[in-house]
Amino acid sequence: MRDFAASSGSSSPKDDSHVDLEAQNAREPNAQHGHTNGSTRPLHIEIQDSSKPPRPSQDQKSPVIMSKRTATGLSTVSVESVRRRGRSNTAFTYHPSEHPNWQPGAEPGFDPSEALPSYDDTEGDKDHLKVEARCEITVVDYSEDDMQMYRLDNDNLKEFLDGGRNPWVTARWINVNGLSWDVIRLLGQHKGLHRLAIEDLMNTHNRTKADWYHDHTFIILTLQKLVHLQREEDCSSDEDDDNEHPGWRSKRSGEKMDRDDQRKRRKNKKRRGAILGLLEDIFSKKSRKSSIPKPDMLNSANGFAHASSVTSPWARHPVRTLQRYHSGSNEERTEFMERHAVLSSKGLGVSIEQVSIFLTSDNSVISFFEASAEDIESPILSRLATSETILRQSCDASMLLQAIIDAIIDMALPLTLAYQDEISSLELDVLTDPQISQVQQLYILISEISALRNAIQPIHSVVNALKDHKAEAVQTPGLSGRPSGKFFQSGVTISPVCQTYLGDVEDHCILISDHYDQMRRSADNLVDLIFNTISAFQNESMKQLTVITTFFLPLTFLTGYFGMNFVRFTGVTNHSDAYFWEIAIPFVFVVVVFLMRDMIGRFFVRKAQKKLIKRKRKRRTAR
Repeated sequence: MRDFAASSGSSSPKDDSHVDLEAQNAREPNAQHGHTNGSTRPLHIEIQDSSKPPRPSQDQKSPVIMSKRTATGLSTVSVESVRRRGRSNTAFTYHPSEHPNWQPGAEPGFDPSEALPSYDDTEGDKDHLKVEARCEITVVDYSEDDMQMYRLDNDNLKEFLDGGRNPWVTARWINVNGLSWDVIRLLGQHKGLHRLAIEDLMNTHNRTKADWYHDHTFIILTLQKLVHLQREEDCSSDEDDDNEHPGWRSKRSGEKMDRDDQRKRRKNKKRRGAILGLLEDIFSKKSRKSSIPKPDMLNSANGFAHASSVTSPWARHPVRTLQRYHSGSNEERTEFMERHAVLSSKGLGVSIEQVSIFLTSDNSVISFFEASAEDIESPILSRLATSETILRQSCDASMLLQAIIDAIIDMALPLTLAYQDEISSLELDVLTDPQISQVQQLYILISEISALRNAIQPIHSVVNALKDHKAEAVQTPGLSGRPSGKFFQSGVTISPVCQTYLGDVEDHCILISDHYDQMRRSADNLVDLIFNTISAFQNESMKQLTVITTFFLPLTFLTGYFGMNFVRFTGVTNHSDAYFWEIAIPFVFVVVVFLMRDMIGRFFVRKAQKKLIKRKRKRRTAR
């Protein structure tokens, strides 16, 4: 405890930021008590440590201001003065413009029993998540003896769920194509899905993972597939054709073209697409408004803005291209990568989407697809319709989960073949005619292969987690690290048969990842080969220029010498032009041999070594 005495007649130095403010605050109580006389009572300011108890003041006649010392060593008044002085330099937290009402630290998860939450309920204009779509829902109830399939939508799903499950049903599969909050809410309430899993389901930018809860398991995978591209004018003409799916282009039979013609057409198409896109952006206001991206809208088209659009023939849900998956907010970069995609010259594209799967303890599977449910559903339904298949005889939901994951991984196999064919074509172009423009194509190829590999590689970890899952209860430690006596048991069971067949899924996943790694290494080697070959060509050109310069250097010297304007030049006046060559030829020979002596020496040494090796091989063959 220390006492500081401050009076009006004191001549001791004072700190303006502390003593003056404290004295000013201390004069106000005196004025309120009526001390208006000329005498000034002594003012005592006591700073007390927070760890010590307060002691009574000895001088009761003078006012005392008590101020505790804080952890920073500053009094309360000094802290206020520091804050006041630093207020002009305050840095404000940046909030993304896409979600103006978003705040960190919000309550995690979405409760299916409540309305869809907003980012900030205190705001007048609530920024709700817009997750509304017409969903195609397929429900398959099956047992070892029977199988029934139901086609539902957003309107009649609740009525079907309220009807309950028939007694003969052993396993159930609910397959949803499209994401809509009303469907997610109904299924979440019906199965008691965890709120964290529902939040991850609605956010289509999650990592591949497997989360275990007490009565269900939540799995997120990434589906990648090869699709056909279709121009908008061709899509409108295909709507009247009943033999073709809308949005897909039939392959022309017998159409063949040279590789050079195809490469020229591809370059002209890309150049023409960029020029037309620029002209449309300048002169067409409508195109500028329609090209504004909507990154937060689920199931948004986000197709090729200047080239082609991608659609699905069954679900009629626009799909997302590879370039827009985790692409960020740079729309210009995304459109450029879409326009110069590697497979676009063949009329092909890559679609990628998130797949969310729930495996519940009542032997049910719930799967959510953004647009490609039919591609996975068709082969599995054909297996369930046949009573002799393992999937039907087992009546095991974990085997159904294995079939879905296996089909998702198999969808990536055509991608590897398409990229292997494209990289083979680029390899032939590089070996026959290396050009610096090919580096751009190889860079785009490497970026696409890296994105595909990053999407398929984490599935290996999910498969291992499913194989190693144990249904027995596990004792969980408490906060202190000691056993708490509580046991956590997941009601989800992975059957031994499913664990066996998951090994085959793991092999396919590793095989596809190895193919992607091999293609990426080949593309890197081609880039190095292009630069090395071009550098070698440039070095060869410089060597030829050096030889020519060395040959003409003495001739240039002699020409300059004989071309000087001397008053008397006996060598020129008494001889003809042959005299110049009599001097130039031996002079050039000597100078060239002298300057190129190292190159000439290496030439004869190399010839001698080759001759010696050839003679030794001939003698070895003769023996």
